[in-house]
Amino acid sequence: MGLWRGKSPLILASQSSARKMLLANAGLEFTALTADIDERGIQAQSKLSNPREIALLLAREKAKAVSINHPASYVIGADQTLALGDRLFNKPAGRPEALAQLRELAGNSHELNSAVAVVRDGKIIFEDVSVARMTMRQMTEAELSAYLDVAGDAVTTSVGAYQLEGLGIHLFERIEGDHFTILGLPLLPLLAFLRRERLVAV
Repeated sequence: MGLWRGKSPLILASQSSARKMLLANAGLEFTALTADIDERGIQAQSKLSNPREIALLLAREKAKAVSINHPASYVIGADQTLALGDRLFNKPAGRPEALAQLRELAGNSHELNSAVAVVRDGKIIFEDVSVARMTMRQMTEAELSAYLDVAGDAVTTSVGAYQLEGLGIHLFERIEGDHFTILGLPLLPLLAFLRRERLVAV
């Protein structure tokens, strides 16, 4: 018997392997569905520039998009933005862009803004944004090239060209923030909400 106590299924509006792992490790039974939205188009149309607001907007829109076809279910949407000062980063298109991002991030501190929204019957019933501050160490061109050689195409799947749960850990000298926020899902606030709503057994 699982921990989920909702009368309707729990849905994660994401195919992110990290987010699926976090929910599964927390003992929650859920279905993962792709949220078919134009993230960059929504962001541009919103005219938002604050990275936390953008992350929250996209988390809401992902959850709403899936909720349309599953109105009775609790749908979790999540998104993450990476900001270096006022500059927002997107996933690199390939190795040259990944190298350019790493050159810019190296020796500096950036913020990961992780947002979560829960939607049911098309209505937002919970949302939260958590922030982690990441300080990347200074690296030589040879070190950056070695990292990219070993990491391969995986660098194009994450903003900032790193996955902290993998080889990306070698890039950092200091991290301030919880593990869940860094992986893209503010799990502690989400679980607190589910407990308040008596949707989980513990």
